[in-house]
Amino acid sequence: MSDPVERIAQALERLAPPPRPAPDLAAVQAFLWQVDPDRLEPVAEVNRVDLDLLLGIDRARDTLLRNTAQFARGLPANNALLWGARGMGKSSLVKAVHARVARDHPLKIVELSREDLPSVTRLLAQLRAAPDLRFLLYCDDLSFSHDDQHYKSLKAVLDGGIAGRPENVLFYATSNRRHLMPRDMIENERASAISPSEATEEKVSLSDRFGLWLGFHTCDQDQYLAMVRSYCDAAGLAMDDDALRAEAIEWQATRGSRSGRVAWQFFTDLAGRHGVPV
Repeated sequence: MSDPVERIAQALERLAPPPRPAPDLAAVQAFLWQVDPDRLEPVAEVNRVDLDLLLGIDRARDTLLRNTAQFARGLPANNALLWGARGMGKSSLVKAVHARVARDHPLKIVELSREDLPSVTRLLAQLRAAPDLRFLLYCDDLSFSHDDQHYKSLKAVLDGGIAGRPENVLFYATSNRRHLMPRDMIENERASAISPSEATEEKVSLSDRFGLWLGFHTCDQDQYLAMVRSYCDAAGLAMDDDALRAEAIEWQATRGSRSGRVAWQFFTDLAGRHGVPV
């Protein structure tokens, strides 16, 4: 009769799922980082728009494109924080720039959720093991609350600790907040701290570790209408300018805001009504 400990070990082995085979990192351009168990999940088709359709953000587009191309060629490049108004193309720009640069270079994009930041050192170890490829590590809608300790894990990407950030990894993040934390929280901590200058320095200075800050601001009506027209032209949807303008303005009025996202949502509705595939 076998030892009870051995029988328990055998039972646990039967219950545990077999380890997933390592993905072929060269096979696809995009991955999602998943935990429990740790794995890079391949993404066959990335949800993104063409870079030429992103209007009104020319400076941010050109800067991020140049920085990403430098990194893909093995040249020095900065981690980037894209911050500002919601719906103005921060996430779309990251994915569109990756697609443009990846045409000519073996550049991969890996999306990491904010909740999985504590596992980032394990992810970096996997990416470091593929030195022939270069990885754009991307975290969307990054922000931290008062008692959130995830920001400490982010330092492994931005500063790298004693081992340093892998040479083949660059980090891009998007956020509605310039300093990654609410302004009222910053003011409250400063007001109640014994040493106000030190109370929030550790968290606020996190955004200073990004070499590039790219700001996104709300668009005016002319920019909004130009976005709508560019979407229509790209899809071959012919419509009278006056009628298109009237419908687009009515749509944004019902939403109470103007942005690239609102322009795309209007175009999606318009294309559906006209039977034009997107």
